[in-house]
Amino acid sequence: MPKFNMDPKKHPMPSQDPLIRNKNFKEVALGYDEATAVDEAKRCLNCKNKPCVAGCPVAVDIPAFIAHVAAGEFEEAYEVIARTSSLPAVCGRVCPQETQCEGKCTRGIKGEPVGIGRLERFVADYHMQHSHEARRRPESNGHKVAVIGSGPAGLTCAGDLAKLGYEVTVFEALHVAGGVLVYGIPEFRLPKEIVRREVEGLKELGVKIETDSVIGRVLTIDELKEQYGFEAVFLGTGAGLPKFMGIPGEGAKGVFSANEYLTRTNLMKAYEEGSETPILHAERIAVVGGGNVAMDAARCAKRLGAETVYIVYRRSEAELPARREEVEHAKEEEIVFKLLTNPVGIVTDKDDNVVGLRCIRMELGEPDASGRRRPVEVPGSEFTMDVDCVIMALGTSPNPLLKQTTPGLETQRRGEIVADENGKTSLEGVYAGGDAVTGAATVILAMGAGKTAAKAIDEYIRGKNA
Repeated sequence: MPKFNMDPKKHPMPSQDPLIRNKNFKEVALGYDEATAVDEAKRCLNCKNKPCVAGCPVAVDIPAFIAHVAAGEFEEAYEVIARTSSLPAVCGRVCPQETQCEGKCTRGIKGEPVGIGRLERFVADYHMQHSHEARRRPESNGHKVAVIGSGPAGLTCAGDLAKLGYEVTVFEALHVAGGVLVYGIPEFRLPKEIVRREVEGLKELGVKIETDSVIGRVLTIDELKEQYGFEAVFLGTGAGLPKFMGIPGEGAKGVFSANEYLTRTNLMKAYEEGSETPILHAERIAVVGGGNVAMDAARCAKRLGAETVYIVYRRSEAELPARREEVEHAKEEEIVFKLLTNPVGIVTDKDDNVVGLRCIRMELGEPDASGRRRPVEVPGSEFTMDVDCVIMALGTSPNPLLKQTTPGLETQRRGEIVADENGKTSLEGVYAGGDAVTGAATVILAMGAGKTAAKAIDEYIRGKNA
């Protein structure tokens, strides 16, 4: 058999038909089979300088795990990934590989990069299907660490510390662990069973999960340290406070934040027949925003039965911040893109129900501070879209509760926790990472922050007890 596969294109990902999948919540991408995974792995040149690893926020040894896949050694491949990644089945599905590992791949210079994310997903799924042994729990080192929030930053920090022998307790405000992985990302992109099994793997390492625990209400950070003996605390509370435009009519019936809409849909399973969670089943929905969250909300709305779903975004397609794959999937599922369009007001009837979205057309001017061309209103171009629901997907900021209940915790103007490159905050023994520090970002960047903080916490506790 040939050592390398020199096909310039990666193997396509098998997926559901777009006009079938836009009516169900089953996973869109179906995954590689063994033969496809092996053949795709043979496209890897096993570069000595490993540029793909430099693009990975958690430094997975990508050439090593892919070499095992090429040899048909799938469990060995999983062991390589698991050394540095606590959530491989999640990363293989939702990481923006095109701008990270695959964006650095040598094969991408004269063709398409190796399908690193697709191979990671294959390996993780293979392990879940074929391995039934519990993970070995490390011997306790006698030190306790509290992790606040069970999203990707918190779970990664908890997993890395547990592997070092720390007694880790994760405190989660909601009734299910997983943070944004369970309330924000739809079932058709990330099945919740995958998240549940990743969490179970951390429990096997000895991580304790306390749900329904709103730190700042049930307990304070000071109480965790002084009364419960936690020597360090990691804050991975995410950014769950939605932003709005401040335009007329935003308080009307039928206006949602994407955060609420996705939480009702994903976490509370409003799409299931007989669900006790109410959600508006509108016919014509406008989703305002152009990021991954906007794509998720629009695609959920279509699956919930909306006849027409619009993405309303004030810049052009070239500036859409969402992943290319998510944009293409949305188009395939008949989401309508209203680009260079900006809302200026929500039209309501006498009962305060949404009946329209007033917009103005935009054109692109000079670049702004972000480097993107600034959208400028076209005078006299106002028009009204006929919609009965508006979903605002404009980003999020951290919840102010921790700041309000933790004296001395330094935050930025918009609420992000101030932390150094190692996650150290203004408080002794308190570290932070992920969206709580950066504002809304990606799952893998949050994981990288959790990993960095875990290393710093270990050094801090060992130094204090030396």
